[in-house]
Amino acid sequence: MASTARTVDINEDVTKALRKFRFQRRSQGHAAIVIKINKAALKMVVDEEYDDISIADLVEELPRNSPRYVVLSYELKHRDGRTSFPLVLINWAPSSSETTMMTLHASALLDFQRVAEANKTIEVRDAEDGLTKEIVDEKLLS
Repeated sequence: MASTARTVDINEDVTKALRKFRFQRRSQGHAAIVIKINKAALKMVVDEEYDDISIADLVEELPRNSPRYVVLSYELKHRDGRTSFPLVLINWAPSSSETTMMTLHASALLDFQRVAEANKTIEVRDAEDGLTKEIVDEKLLS
């Protein structure tokens, strides 16, 4: 099997943190793990972890000028009354981000999607209106 060259390394600490996050049992609320790229080292690192955070508060915590990968455990209320907690990958890529960071971020997205094993990916370019509870609900319930 041929190996593929990676622009950005997904180190073992990130992989372990994602695995731990993915298998945590949740009974209510949203949780998130935020991953950023260390430009100097060309590797991904865990930036922050949040437990029981609203989508509005998460948006406030994310940087306005720097891309991030956010894996969100989302409390989804289904139309039939069930509640589930799907994993959603938010590709946080504000249009005001530095070009070189956006390039690195875009080049590593497919590898990160594979490692994150999220159910859906939501692209966010506009921080103000790009991520709301309504948008996430719409993407997951469609």
